[in-house]
Formats: sequence, C-alpha cells, structure tokens
Amino acid sequence: MLSLGEVIYVACIARHAEGESELLRPAGRPWLSGAEFREALPAWLRGTAIGLPFGVIPAGGSEIPTFLAYGAEKRLDARRAEPRFGKGAIRGLAAPEAAGNATTGMSMDALLALGLPISATSAIILSAFTQFGLPSGPLLFEKKPELVWALLASFFIAMIVLLIINMPFAMLWAKLLLIPEPYLYAGITVFSALGIYASGSSIADLLILLVIGVVAFLMRTFDYPLAPLIIGMVLGPLAETNMRDAIQSADGDVSALVSSPIAIVLYVLMAGAIALTAFAKLSGRAGARA
Repeated sequence: MLSLGEVIYVACIARHAEGESELLRPAGRPWLSGAEFREALPAWLRGTAIGLPFGVIPAGGSEIPTFLAYGAEKRLDARRAEPRFGKGAIRGLAAPEAAGNATTGMSMDALLALGLPISATSAIILSAFTQFGLPSGPLLFEKKPELVWALLASFFIAMIVLLIINMPFAMLWAKLLLIPEPYLYAGITVFSALGIYASGSSIADLLILLVIGVVAFLMRTFDYPLAPLIIGMVLGPLAETNMRDAIQSADGDVSALVSSPIAIVLYVLMAGAIALTAFAKLSGRAGARA
C-alpha cells in the first residue's frame, strides 16, 4: 500500500508533468555559522514545543504542527522591523523541521509507552511487534526491558551516525535524484514483489499486492489518507480483543468502558483531536474560497 500504490500514483502524475526537473548544485557551506545558529535556536525551541503535543494524538501526523510552526514564525517575523520571510529567513525552515522531528520522536514514545501507533511508521513497527509476539505499551517495559532500552539507545546512535554520514555525503545522496524515474519505479516494484513472494511463496499474494496497490492509488488520487487505514488494520484486532477482555472482566457491564477517569480523559482527548482536525480542514477550505 505504501510502495506499489505510491509508485502507480507518481508514475501517473509524471506522465502528465511538463518538462524535466534539473538538480542544481547548492552553493555555500553545509553547516551553520554562529550567527545563523543563534537565529535558528529560538525557532527550533518554538517548533519543538509546537510539535511535541501532536506526537501523542492522532491529529494528522507531522503535517499539522509543521504548518502551525511555519505560521507562528511568519507572524512573529511580520512584527519585526525588517521582515525576512520570503528572503531566505532561516527561521522559516528551522521551526517547521523542528516541529516535524518532535512529532515523529514523540510518536515513537507514545508507541513504546502507550502502545498507540500515531503515525504510519509506528503502525508498521507495532505490526512487527505483533508478528513476533511482543506486547505493546507498558507490558513491553515489563516483559522486554532490554528491547526497549536497546531501541532508545539506537535512536541516539542513529542521530550521531546520520550526522556523520550525511554531512560529507549530502551531495552524493542528492545525486540519487538523477536516477531516471522509470528505473526507480521499476526497482521499487520489483523489491516489493520479491518481499511479498518471499514471505509466502504464493502467486495469490502477488495478486493481492496488485489489488492493494490499485486501492492505494485510488485513495491517493481522491485525497484519502493511507495512514488511518493502516492504523485501523493494525489496531482493529487489538481493539476488539481488549474490548472483549474488558467487558468480560466487568461481568458484561458495558458501562465499565466509560466509568474510569483515565478512560474519560482519553475520550476527551480523542474528541478534541477529531474536533481539531475538522476545524483545521474547515478553516483551510474557507481560506481557499476566500
């Protein structure tokens, strides 16, 4: 769904695109000067503060805090004596990136601590936990603490390794964009099919892959997000099992699902997340009409 569907979608869009994009070599140094760092630091902090709460609520992933952080920095810049937005203001890049990274990191914390897959990436990790019979949420800390601390340590190691690798090889990675798009699409399709076939050695699995890819393509075409569907597929069986266990432990009393203060707080948070998402969409439509 995240590979073949995206390949079909991008390939169809590329057929109607006019012209070819050209990769330009950026000029300048690959690191920040002292003045640029001091200018970006407040924006990083503000973006992080905006992005962290969105990491624990299913409110649309990192897109919403990214746009909120950019809008906040743009409003702050308008109050300055010399506005810099639109002229290469580094704050316009620092705040949204910090908000997106904070949301992504916090979503992993929500996955490990609460068992909530907020993003598509955490949903895939949760499905891997389920496949290997690993518990999710607080039970993971109790039964597999060595796995949890290994994951947390790997996050810090990954940041250091990524910094070491990406700084000198940034231009090399950028040249991967010069690979002809048909070859890139073909490679993604081949590896997706190989992975599906290797897991079951069945032609039927390949047909299912094709059907799911077409469904994902139609969803992308008509602007239906894929992440909620994947999260629902992962959480559906878990929600049914846990709800059945909760009702059985309460001797069939359904009111036990709403009698706990923790449950009420979670319901309020879910209602607030839904209302926030609906308000953001309605505001976007109103702004587009205006």
